[in-house]
Amino acid sequence: MRWLWRGLLGLGVLAGLLALGLWLALRASLAQLDGEQRMGALQAPAELQRDARGYVTLTAESRPDVARALGFVHAQERFFQMDLMRRNAAGELAALVGAKAVPLDKERRVHRFRARAEVALAALPLAEQQLLEAYAAGVNAGLAALGARPPEYLLLRQPPQPWLPADSLLVAYGMYLDLQSAQGRDDLAMGVLNASVPADWYAFLTQHSADWQAALDDSRVSAVPLPAGPLPDALRVVTTACRDCGLQDSRDIGSNNFAVDAARGRDGRALLADDMHLGLRSPGTWFKARMRWKTGAQSHDVAGATLPGTPLLIVGSNGRIAWGFTNTTSDWADVVTLRLNAAGTHYLSGGVEKPLRRVAERIDVAGADAVSHEVLESEWGPLIAGARPADGGPVAPAGVAYALRWVAHDPQGMNLRLLGLETAAGVDDALQLAAGVGVPHQNLLVADASGRIAWTVIGAIPRRTGGEDMDRPQDWSDGRPRWQGYLDAARQPRLADPADGRLWTANSRMIGGDALKLLGNGGYDLGARGQQIRDRLRAQAQFDEAGLHDIQLDHRALFLQRWRELLLARVLTPEFVAAHGLADYRAEVERSADAARPDAVGYLLVRAFREQALQQVFAPLAARLEAQGLKLRDLKLAPETPGWALIQAARPDTVPGAFKGWPELLQQAVLTSHAALLKQHGSLAAATWGADNPTNARHPLSQAVPALSRWLDQASQGMAGDAHMPRVQRRGHGQSERMVVSPGHEEQGLLVIPGGQSGHPLSPFYRSDHTTWLAGEALPFLPGEAAHRLVLRP
Repeated sequence: MRWLWRGLLGLGVLAGLLALGLWLALRASLAQLDGEQRMGALQAPAELQRDARGYVTLTAESRPDVARALGFVHAQERFFQMDLMRRNAAGELAALVGAKAVPLDKERRVHRFRARAEVALAALPLAEQQLLEAYAAGVNAGLAALGARPPEYLLLRQPPQPWLPADSLLVAYGMYLDLQSAQGRDDLAMGVLNASVPADWYAFLTQHSADWQAALDDSRVSAVPLPAGPLPDALRVVTTACRDCGLQDSRDIGSNNFAVDAARGRDGRALLADDMHLGLRSPGTWFKARMRWKTGAQSHDVAGATLPGTPLLIVGSNGRIAWGFTNTTSDWADVVTLRLNAAGTHYLSGGVEKPLRRVAERIDVAGADAVSHEVLESEWGPLIAGARPADGGPVAPAGVAYALRWVAHDPQGMNLRLLGLETAAGVDDALQLAAGVGVPHQNLLVADASGRIAWTVIGAIPRRTGGEDMDRPQDWSDGRPRWQGYLDAARQPRLADPADGRLWTANSRMIGGDALKLLGNGGYDLGARGQQIRDRLRAQAQFDEAGLHDIQLDHRALFLQRWRELLLARVLTPEFVAAHGLADYRAEVERSADAARPDAVGYLLVRAFREQALQQVFAPLAARLEAQGLKLRDLKLAPETPGWALIQAARPDTVPGAFKGWPELLQQAVLTSHAALLKQHGSLAAATWGADNPTNARHPLSQAVPALSRWLDQASQGMAGDAHMPRVQRRGHGQSERMVVSPGHEEQGLLVIPGGQSGHPLSPFYRSDHTTWLAGEALPFLPGEAAHRLVLRP
């Protein structure tokens, strides 16, 4: 038996040595926090300070040296995140993670963003090229200075690849994919809808909401009345059950920004609030940094949120202006119907058959042979997947294909002019700059140190001509150009110095009239969230930072109250309640549906009833779209607006075919949603909104290796907030940062992110902001006292 004990002891020692080796390797891959480090690309010494939470201050002699230092710290803290972002945009994930990523890589290669990034890089002004080169040099220096490769690469058994200047542009293209994700499917779905219903029903279904409006110019839209004719077959006849009947009330469920001018700001200060809503993950999207440098005799000091992989400050303050973004949800892409020849090799343009360009893309695959993928391109853009049902995309008639005309594919869609906000002196500078910036289009709000505020759209706006309905595919084969360049700054929609001193944006329609025609409709949010923000701003005479932060955390359920009243007045009758044992259900609806609180049962009941009722109304349309390879959520249609109108009218000739009448549809929505919640949560008391709404901020690798979840994922808890209220929060999607700042008074501002500064699980900064973010508390906008100091020397 002695040999057995010796063997077991030897195995134990070996296991201990392996664990020690792994721990030492992980420790070696931590960022260097103190001391000195040589960095050959630097022109002069630079200092890198961190406060107790890892908030970084970079001080250098020039902006290129700041970029080098920022690249260094981004690489040391967030390289794997940066790598995933460039690979996702380029369609190069399979080379890192294997064959499972090949389908996604094929989808991404349609855009050929790697090639476009190289072209865009060559077209940049020399100073912008040099900035990207400086940043890339810093990234590679930071990566090389680690004692071991970042831990994710140990698990994947691959070395990290060097950073290239064009990779920063790929990260920006990745934000296009995230923020303008429809990529033509919305237009295709609208085409199916248009072909399936009469014109009056199409207008009714696709109308902007007249109930929830919050345009900055106070423009209004009128409700489109319910058509006199009966419900079309597309909404009435269920041919097959839809596999995915899920609703989407807008293309986005976040972000917010709002501002008040000097007359409404405490102590005569203009203030800006910004909370961008994105998918929550670990680490988070943003990295907090303060950057200081000189240009000649002028000193610059900017602070806020940077995007790892790029050398720019995305949102923040430079002491003279503060700025923030929300996604415009306007229309930045069109689908072109191509008329193909019999062989499918040429398309018609201006009476001439032109050949489709064929580009062979090589997709490298870790652990397997490379895959060849062919991309077809027309003069208007690449052919999007779906000419054949086997592609998993929409079905096209014989001899027809679809091409995507997208701003992201044009040179005007990508540049580094956002850099100009770092040195802008006031509102007018920012407004003038906005038209030429090549970024995914955003609602830009600006506040300046003189007390002024302004809104505009930042990004390249195409000048569309032709007058067609650009919400669905259009035949451009006559050769007449529909896009004729891009708008200059003079034509860019803007609003400065509003009379009531307040501005707000929340992904809904921001403006009307001719300006709205320039922007188009990309699937606007209803406006309920924007309206709730606007009304809070108008309900108070003056604000400070804490007052604006409080609006960011507003989770009152104003939007759902009419659904609660519908339940109580028309559906939960005494007879129906008694017949189905719903007394506790009704009591919770009466008691706890006023806000999206974690402990609220009634809120979840009303929300689930609304969603089920609208799904039942639109199930026939969802099934019809699925038969075309599309989904209901692809439509530029907010189901709330036409669905609520149908329910209120309660006409017998507009009931979907599966139901005998509207009372039956609404009662079935109660029973189905109630049963689903009981099955999910076990009891009505356990069916709280918090139980249904966890934060769920996960590391990308924890989903592949669940055993690592407790180590890699951020702490999760049931959260307040939902889609149609300022505090947006829904199962892994929410406030990716909360910022409130007054330019020139940054010491009074606040800035908090989910997770923390570092992407390394052993770092003290991996979870440094997370508890504060979960609790809805604030952290200072500027870094605190330096706890660590690293000097970078040439």
